[in-house]
Order: sequence, then structure tokens, then C-alpha cells
Amino acid sequence: MRMTFRWFGKEDSISLEHIRQIPGVTGIVSALHDIPVGDVWPRERIEQLQYEIAVAGLALTVIESVPVHEDIKLGRPNADRLTDQYAETVRNIGKCGVHVLCYNFMPVFDWTRTDLAMRLPDGSATLAYDDRALAQIDLSRGTGQLPGWATAYGPDEVARLLDAYSRVDEEQLWENLTRFLERVVPIAESSGVKLAIHPDDPPWSIFGLPRIITNTAALDRVVSLVDSPANGITFCTGSLGASADNPLPAMARRFGAMNLIHFVHCRNIQRTGEHDFHEVSHPSQYGDVDMREVLRALIETGFDGPIRPDHGRMIWDETGRPGYGLHDRALGAAYLYGLWEGLSGRVSS
Repeated sequence: MRMTFRWFGKEDSISLEHIRQIPGVTGIVSALHDIPVGDVWPRERIEQLQYEIAVAGLALTVIESVPVHEDIKLGRPNADRLTDQYAETVRNIGKCGVHVLCYNFMPVFDWTRTDLAMRLPDGSATLAYDDRALAQIDLSRGTGQLPGWATAYGPDEVARLLDAYSRVDEEQLWENLTRFLERVVPIAESSGVKLAIHPDDPPWSIFGLPRIITNTAALDRVVSLVDSPANGITFCTGSLGASADNPLPAMARRFGAMNLIHFVHCRNIQRTGEHDFHEVSHPSQYGDVDMREVLRALIETGFDGPIRPDHGRMIWDETGRPGYGLHDRALGAAYLYGLWEGLSGRVSS
């Protein structure tokens, strides 16, 4: 196992120097956030990012993420051209020696929350989702008030996208994902890059949009679309765990045994309703994710890839990007590292 930490580049308020001081963390998860969605990532830019990270004594371990253009998800006429450009980016990532790419296939909205600073009884602030609150969000103002994705859309573009997706049901979205993977997976495999699809967050439809990567059956289906060791998943405990119907340890064991878990996001959540939850600190006792049993399943199925503490509360008066402060994620990394060492009986790489 390799413990990693997400870094948003030079504009991140958290420095690589501080990340390096977290016990066990040796890898960085990052991306080129300024490149327009759909454009090819130049090899030189990836190498520059690698160099900046290496100078700090760390290694670029995972690219998270290269956003998939909406025209690909919609299956528009230019989808094949955009997919080939995506494949060229994958090829360049492989040439740089980065072997894991986390991506998602969520229409329009990436991970979605309705409260970016919900106060917990201990005084910390956390991310929360409430279906009733989501229904009150006015999309006529665009997406600027919501967190998570690489592209913010204005009111007119949101309206156009929602209209376009009104003609795309779940099966059509599956067809478009299949078409995408059939063109990209062979390039990824030949380039030494493992594609790791991230589950939808939350794992149900929002704003009437189709969402398909939500449970065991969906993950079984996605890895069967193209039979390749390069076609795998990001096992996100927080995204999948938001649904009580997802048995996380059993899922980790199932896909770990297939050797198709290429990346792990460890996040704990507390479910407060069928479609309501908030995020909590990483140890099992604080939420509904049995982190110990998830890690045990990964260890017993031979997982040796990258893990990162996913999201954290804002604690000790820290301010910054919601979900991505330093302190609580650092605590999470140390907890996960220690739990892994205790369960496996060996020191992680």
C-alpha cells in the first residue's frame, strides 16, 4: 500500500512541504487543473508537475482526474474525437511513468453537497448532503455555488446540459461509457496506466440526471465492459457508503480479489436518512463505514496500490477549500497508516 495525499497545485493553500511531514505519506494525487476539458495534456506539463512534486521529496502517484467531456457522456457526434484526445492524454501520462488515473462519468455535476460547513457537536465543520436542501438549489444561477467539479457552468450552459440529458436515460449513458472505454482502455493498457472509475457521489440521481456507478452490480458491469486489467475502479468508501445498501467490506473483498481496485479513497460518513448524510472523521467509531473491515478485505485480497484520506473536517480553526484542509486529512492518513500496519503486520511502502 502507498499512502497518498491530494494536492491541488501551486494555488493550494497546503504546501507540499507540509504534506511531506505527515507520517507515512509518500505519494501525491494531483492534476493539471488549468487545461480546458477535452484538450490533450502535453507531456511536458505532466513532467513539470512531477518535477515540482519530486523537489519536495514526494512522487506523483495518481492523476485525479482528467475530466471526461460532457459531449462524450452525451454521445454527441464529436464524442469519438474527444475520446481519442482523452486517450492521447492517457498515453502521455503513461510516458511519464504515472500508472493510475482516477476519473468519473457523472453527468454535469461531480461530487455534490448541500452544506459545506455543517457544525458538528465538537465544533468542527464538515460537508453534508440533504435531499430536501438539494431541491431548494436554484440552478438558474449556474453551478458556482456548488463544489467538486473541474468546470463551473453558467445558467445558460446548465439549462442546455439539463435539456440534453433529458433525452439520455441510464442505458444510453451505459452505452456512451462503453463506447468511451472501448477506445481508451486499450491505449491505457499499452501505456501502463490503470483506469480507476470513481463511483457517483452521492450514488443516486440528482437534479433528475442519470447516475450509473452506484453499487456492486454497477461496478461488476463497468469492469466487464472491457475485459482488461487496465479497466478498474476507485473504491471510495464515502461515495458508496452513503447508501446503506452497499456492503463495503464485501465489495472491497469482491473487487480486490479480481485485482481491479486500482485506487482507494477512505472517507467516513454518518447516514441520517435514506438520502441524507454528513462526513465525519476517519476512524470507524464515528460513522457508518467500518474502516477496519474494509482495510482488512483489501489486505487479504493483496491490494498494494495507492490510498488517500478522502475529505476531512475543518478543525482547529483551519479555513480553506471545503473538505480539503490539512489537519483532519493528516489525522486520517496517520490513522489509516497505523490501521494498515496493525492489520497487515508489516510497514507500508
